[in-house]
Amino acid sequence: ASLKSRLVVARPRIHTHISTMTTASVLGYRVALATPLGGAQAGRKSANSRVTRGPLRCVAEEAAPTAAATSGTPVRKTAMLVIGATGTLGRQVVRRALDEGYDVRCLVRPRQNPADFLRDWGATTVSGDLTKPETLPAAFVGIHTVIDASTARPEEDTLAIDWKAKVDCIQTAAAMGIQRYVFFSIDKCEQHKEVPLMNMKYAVEEYLKASGMNYTVLRLCGFMQPLISGYAVPILEEQQVWGTDDDTRTAYLDTQDVAKMTLAACRRDEAANQVMTLAGPKAYSVNEVISLCEKLGGAEANVSKVPVLLLKATRGVTRFFQWTAPPPGRLPLP
Repeated sequence: ASLKSRLVVARPRIHTHISTMTTASVLGYRVALATPLGGAQAGRKSANSRVTRGPLRCVAEEAAPTAAATSGTPVRKTAMLVIGATGTLGRQVVRRALDEGYDVRCLVRPRQNPADFLRDWGATTVSGDLTKPETLPAAFVGIHTVIDASTARPEEDTLAIDWKAKVDCIQTAAAMGIQRYVFFSIDKCEQHKEVPLMNMKYAVEEYLKASGMNYTVLRLCGFMQPLISGYAVPILEEQQVWGTDDDTRTAYLDTQDVAKMTLAACRRDEAANQVMTLAGPKAYSVNEVISLCEKLGGAEANVSKVPVLLLKATRGVTRFFQWTAPPPGRLPLP
C-alpha cells in the first residue's frame, strides 16, 4: 500500500505538493524567509531588494498506520549508488568501493566531457540532473546503498543543490526502498546555522532522520587535498598566500581515509541510524598549516593576513548587494 508524502515549500506565492510512496512518516520541510529589506511585506520583493533566507526547518508528522508494502525482488547488498562521484571525495568512495567488491553505479550529469575514468575503473554510470527530480528514479533501481557525496560547485546555486536536490534524492530513495542512505555533513553544523551551507547540512540531516530509511550521517571537518593547492604549491612557487589571525584548528582528513571509513560504516549494522564525526589525528590552525608547508618545502611564505573581523564585516556589507546572491535569487517574483 502507498502512503502520500506531503512536501510543502513555504516561500512567496509558491506551494508544491508531491505524492509518492514513502515509509510510515509524512515528511515536510519549510524554507523560512525573513522579511525583505525596506519593510516590504513577506513574499514580495522588488528589483532593488532581496529576500534573506532564514533557517531551514524539517518537520516530521506521524501518519496513520498502513499495511506493509509488498516485498519486491531483493537486491544485493553490494549494489551501491554514488551521487557526486566525480568530486574530490566521491571519486575516492567509488575507487574504494570497487576495490572492496561492490557493484558501483554513479549518477553523473550529462556533460561535454563524460566521466570516462569511472567506467575505466569498472563502475557503471547513469545520466541524471539533481535539479530535475524526474531524472533521478532510474538511477535508484536495484540499489541497496546510496552514498551521497554531492555538493554545489562555486558557480551553482547552493540552495538548489545542497537542499532542494537532497530532499528530492531522499524522497526518491525512500519511495524505492533503499536500505541504507549515507550522507556527508559538516562537523558542528548545528552550532553555526548562520552559515548557509552548514544550515542546509543540518536541515538535510533532520530530513533524512525523518525519512524512515536506515541512514548514516558522517560529519567531516576538512580535507587535506585543498591545502596542497591553497598553501603548499603557492609557497613553493613564491606566490602570495592568505592567512588570518584566527587560531581555530581543523583536524584535516585525507579523502582516501574518509572513503575507507565510509565503506566500513556501510558494512557495520551498528553504524545504521547514527551521526558520526570523522576527524584527523591532529588539528591545525591556518598559521600552523603555513608554517608546516614552509618547513617541508624549505621556502618562506609570502603571507598576507586578513583580520577575521574584517572578513565578517565584509560579508555583512556585501550581503545587501544583488551580485552576491545566486542568480535565481536576483530575479524578481512575478
